Amino acid sequence: MFSKLPLSRVALFLLVSLTMFRPASAYADSPLGAKPTEPAAPALVKLVAPKLLEDPGAEYPRQAVLDGIKDAVTVVVALELDAAGKVVKSSVPVPQGHGFDEAAIKAVEGLRFEPATRDGVAIAAKVKHRYEFKVPASVLTVRVLSAENDKPVAGASVRLQRAQPPGEAAVDPPFTGPSNADGAYPSEMPAGRYTLQVTAPEGFVDADASTIELSVGESQAVVVRLSLKAVPKAAARSDEAVLTVRARSKRPAREVTKRTLEQRELSRIPGTGGDALRAITYLPGVARPPGLAGLLIVRGAAPQDTTVYVDGTPIPLVYHFGGLSSVIPTEMVERLDFYPGNFSSQYGRAMGGIVDVGLREPKSDRLHAMGQIDLIDARALAEGPIGKSGWRFAVAGRRSWVDVWLGPVLEAAGSSVTAAPVYYDGQAVLEKNWDDKHDFRLALFGSSDNLKLLLRNTSGSEPALTGGVGLSTSFWRLQARYKYKLSDATEFKTTAAYGNDTVEFSLGDNYFTLSTHPLSLRSEVTHKLSRRVTMNTGIDWLYSPYSISIRLPPIATPGEPPSGPFSARRPLTLNEDSSLYRPALYTEFELTPWKGSRIVSGARLDYSRETKNWDPAPRFVARQDLNYGAGKRTTLKGGIGIFRQTPQPQDTNLVFGQTGITSNRAVHYTVGVERELTPQIEASVEGFYRDLDNLVVPTLGNQGSGYSMGLETLVRYKPDDHFFGFLAYTLSRSMRRNTDADPLRLFQYDQTHILTATGSYRMGKGWELGASLRLVSGSMTTPRQYGFFDESVGTYNPISFPPFGERLPMFKKVDIRVDKAWVYKSWTLKAYLDLQNATNQSNPESVSYNYNSTQRQYGAGLPVIPSLGVRGEL
Repeated sequence: MFSKLPLSRVALFLLVSLTMFRPASAYADSPLGAKPTEPAAPALVKLVAPKLLEDPGAEYPRQAVLDGIKDAVTVVVALELDAAGKVVKSSVPVPQGHGFDEAAIKAVEGLRFEPATRDGVAIAAKVKHRYEFKVPASVLTVRVLSAENDKPVAGASVRLQRAQPPGEAAVDPPFTGPSNADGAYPSEMPAGRYTLQVTAPEGFVDADASTIELSVGESQAVVVRLSLKAVPKAAARSDEAVLTVRARSKRPAREVTKRTLEQRELSRIPGTGGDALRAITYLPGVARPPGLAGLLIVRGAAPQDTTVYVDGTPIPLVYHFGGLSSVIPTEMVERLDFYPGNFSSQYGRAMGGIVDVGLREPKSDRLHAMGQIDLIDARALAEGPIGKSGWRFAVAGRRSWVDVWLGPVLEAAGSSVTAAPVYYDGQAVLEKNWDDKHDFRLALFGSSDNLKLLLRNTSGSEPALTGGVGLSTSFWRLQARYKYKLSDATEFKTTAAYGNDTVEFSLGDNYFTLSTHPLSLRSEVTHKLSRRVTMNTGIDWLYSPYSISIRLPPIATPGEPPSGPFSARRPLTLNEDSSLYRPALYTEFELTPWKGSRIVSGARLDYSRETKNWDPAPRFVARQDLNYGAGKRTTLKGGIGIFRQTPQPQDTNLVFGQTGITSNRAVHYTVGVERELTPQIEASVEGFYRDLDNLVVPTLGNQGSGYSMGLETLVRYKPDDHFFGFLAYTLSRSMRRNTDADPLRLFQYDQTHILTATGSYRMGKGWELGASLRLVSGSMTTPRQYGFFDESVGTYNPISFPPFGERLPMFKKVDIRVDKAWVYKSWTLKAYLDLQNATNQSNPESVSYNYNSTQRQYGAGLPVIPSLGVRGEL
């Protein structure tokens, strides 16, 4: 082994080896190396980590609820503490998005630490803190009450089974339990669709099954009313499950103000006849239309400035003749969204307000039917599933009865005018949801109105107006809607519709006929660019070919006296086939830069082939919550935007209109505050100002201008088991002028004061009583003065001046509604009395003059109108 090593190295190796194996005592005798001295141990430093004293916890972010997050999320926050244990800096090394990071950073403000120490001296430190965000449970509370007196029913067995797609068996165990002494069964459960069944205790009968949709983090309450068992020989009775939604998570509005009424409010406001769309006229900012005109007058705008949609498809009218009923009955309405101003860029071609009616989803549990008849109309509805295909359907129809009894009444009274108004409307819906990503709906809806007047006596100022007067309007739409959720961040929806609008008017030898075939398409893509930014981009396309025939006197130039009676002027004629083409693009960004904030900035670009102009319309709205929690929220809101409205078809017509005109323009300014006084009571105050210019004036082009301004207040008690109601007041002023050289004057539809108070109370045993009060400034009218005798036509030609320079007396109206329900095993019977103008106020609606305008009298509005009806539901 050592043969190849030098001897010096071998010797050194042996010496080291012997030294290593010497005993420890040998070092004492060795002069070469004494035992080394061990070094002294270093002094110990005592470090104590920070101690958490208080952690209020983090609030689950609202954005995560909106985004539909279904899994628990953990956020680790890096903290820097000062020598006092206070957090001076925080950050999230690994962001989680969907509002979780912001919620964790916000929660850090409530942390309290005992400071870290070094040898008993407080020092700064860095630590990490963990927040566990568990998906908030959806809470469903089922309350079981007696249908006889609304008292709680304890001991009822509640069963909630999560629904599965058609043809698949249930895999999740049901939620079951008894109702407590208050009749309540509260339960936390995952979001989804559930079938609710209630097995009644002794003395009551079971309720029919109902379907409930429960969203993530939603708190929902459902009321089930059970009827008492009859005497043993009588048939068993049961009450349908009556659903009353208390709170529901919704996507925030893109507008400053969006007013939405619940189903019970829509159908129970006294004076509306249970009509959902007539309830709009009771909201702040909506003026009362003059006489029996079925018009919507929003914030001092003209009726044509407000557009009505059905699920995004525009329709030409909202009310039947006289405004007694709307063209979409309440039974088919799921929601009613009303935007009085500063509405989203998805809506255009209007500078007043927007009404968007949503058709209801057909029921899917079983076949349902409804029939109703009263003094105004008769209606029927059927809906339910189509086998096990997953398709659902709903079909409804209505016909008025006014023509049956009003004509004979007028003839018996010897009236010089006999009337026979009649209207029809119908709706059909076919819908299917394949899964959570696909939804398809096909709908057909429309209406028809016919009115014929026979003038028996002639007017002194219009001697040529004799004979018949006829007016008929009709429309229908075939609509297809498709929604597709491409991913958690992207959604697509599109609505296409085709239909027909017809108007026919005749007055002696004069006539007006119009037929259009509008084809519309609305498509939108919604994409979440980040947790704080959502983009909405879409198209709003309209093409409408039309045919028109007119024989009417020309429109008088504003400010000039009329050239004799209307019926004596030389008529103009027109026969034309043409089309309207109005495409539009829009984009919006929804921003939530900090907690409680919501900013929507968008723009819209419209084109009109009639004016050959592009109309840009930028818009901006913002909302900021100042505090949170049920009954505690206070929100500041404001907005500004440009709204353009294309001229009416008659304005651009070569015979009756004028060339070279462009779109009307309005700039909306809005600021307000909303406050939840309690979980049930909310109040709002909102100020608005509309600057109007470039208004189209007949024969004068775009020289009109003006403004409307006002203050709206609303105090609302949201529906509970017994009561709902609201108090609304609007103070406003609307001014116009034809040219800049003219003085401002009160607009035709100006109403200074509008006060509405309404409420309804369930008294038990199926009874409900409600009342409404309306006090409104009188409508504007143009006074007439003694004029001159026109020998050419043999009549006096009065002087009408100033235009709309006089206001009629204040409008006063009290309405009362009484409802009663009887519940049987498989059906429900309801009776109601809707008493309009219960105090029989003689409200002036017009002014009539004698032959030379030296005497006048008011024309009274409708007297007390009782509408007594019955309704059966399966």
